[in-house]
Parts: sequence; C-alpha cells; structure tokens
Amino acid sequence: MLLGSIEAGGTKFVCAVGDQNYQVKQSVTFPTTDPATTIQKSIEFFQQFSNLSAIGIASFGPIEIRRSAPNYGFVTSTPKPGWKDIDFVGPIQQALNVPVYWTTDVNGSAYGEWVAYQQAGQALDSLVYYTVGTGIGAGIVNDGHFIGSQGHPELGHVYVKKHPNDADFTGICPFHSDCLEGLASGPTFKARLGIAGQNVPLSNPTWDIIAYYVAQALIQTTLAFRPAKIIIGGGVSSEFFLKKVRQQFKELLNDYIEVGRLEDYIVMPKVANNGSATLGDFALAAKELENNY
Repeated sequence: MLLGSIEAGGTKFVCAVGDQNYQVKQSVTFPTTDPATTIQKSIEFFQQFSNLSAIGIASFGPIEIRRSAPNYGFVTSTPKPGWKDIDFVGPIQQALNVPVYWTTDVNGSAYGEWVAYQQAGQALDSLVYYTVGTGIGAGIVNDGHFIGSQGHPELGHVYVKKHPNDADFTGICPFHSDCLEGLASGPTFKARLGIAGQNVPLSNPTWDIIAYYVAQALIQTTLAFRPAKIIIGGGVSSEFFLKKVRQQFKELLNDYIEVGRLEDYIVMPKVANNGSATLGDFALAAKELENNY
C-alpha cells in the first residue's frame, strides 16, 4: 500500500508517495503553471503506482473544504492568476479513483507537525502552525482535529497595529492592503526596500518591523486558542527571526498570561527540509482511507 501527497503551492507542486509508516519512497517537484498542466503532471506522477491507496492534498487557497458545498474541492478566490474557481479534487479523483483528503497547505503542515510530535513521544493536545513566506497562513490542530467547520482559518489576513516606523507603508495584500500578510509576508521586503528578503542584511531594521507584526498575530492566536505550541515555518522563518519574534511577543504580551518558556513555545518546525505538509498529507490520506472502508 502506498499513500500519496500533493503539496500544492503557489510557486511549486511537490508530489510524493510514502509507505504505511509515512516514509517518502519517491517524490517529484515542478513549477505551478496553469491548472490543467499542473494538475495533469500530478496525475501522471501517481499513475506510475498501481498500489496507490489514497491521496492527501494540501493546497494554497482559499479553498472550499465543506464537503456539502457544490464547489467542494475547488480553489476559490485566490489571487493566483488563472486558478480562481478551479476544480482540483475532481480531476484527481476521476483519474486515479482513490479517496482524497483535501485541506489547506498550512493545515497539512500543522497536521504533519502534530504527527511528528506524536512519533517522537512528545504528543501535543494542540498546536498552531504558521507559514511566513510568499504569503502568510496558519493551521490549527486541536485533539487531532482541524479548527474551522465553515471554512479554514485565514489568520494571515487578521489586522495588526502598524509599527511606528512603518506608518507610510500601505501594504501589499490585494484584498486588505495592510493586514498581516500585506505587512509581513516575504514580498513586503522588496516593496519596502527594493530588494528581495533573502538579500536583506540581518542588521536591517525591517526585520524588527516584520517580527513586530508576526508577534501581534501570535498573541491573538495565543489569547484566542491557547495552543500548547506555535510553530513558524516558511521562507522567512529562521532562528534569527524567531528570536526577534519572541522578544516582541514578550514585550507586547507583558506577562498577561503564562505560556511557559518562549524558546519552547514559539519554535521552528520539527519536520526537517520543509517536509511537514508531506508527512501531514500521508497521515490525512491514511485517515481518509480508513473512513472510506
């Protein structure tokens, strides 16, 4: 038996197959182009495996996750050109005839982290996974279940208070301008400074501004959900960045509630090499297979 994973990002797709222990056996990565081409490449990868039993898909969004909705399995109001209102799950199921678990990219990563802690004998009853990169999003797992029945959380689009040294920056979100994603995602470095985030020196004060916004979001999440742990992944995430976020978090929270040692509360992903979503997809595929039989 093999389990499938599609980590569908706005820039690239990562398709993989794994065994019952969620170990990757084979994978392929290719650019996200138009929907027909990209979905067909995914199908062709999985058609190599006659013993494929189920697939987990963790996709960029927004997506429709309500199984009762007529457009369940669709990418919906995404700003990604060409992908708005696209049926994703339908073509996969039609071509491969296997059960499919459909969720967001950050939900997939959150579930993968939850499984990884279980596998390490450090089971958590709850966690929140944030990705901070080209976009910002978050998935929440509580007692093995996702939060959000009418739709998935959109924590990247909460509003935050502007940093005093960032008052003139309008933000880049096409929907909200200065929401969290509009102020703190990776492309905001280039919008502010004219250079990509990976080329911005660590001494640049923009890092403190980004950390200020992310810390506010983590405080909102902490106060709303009280998770056992918050995990920060994505292209902007690093121990250098998390140190700044923890410092801002501590100052802004001002000891209002106890969250424990911040180095244990706000952490980097446990799964190495950006593999959280793939692990989560395998586990969710296994769960979907069990529910179908």
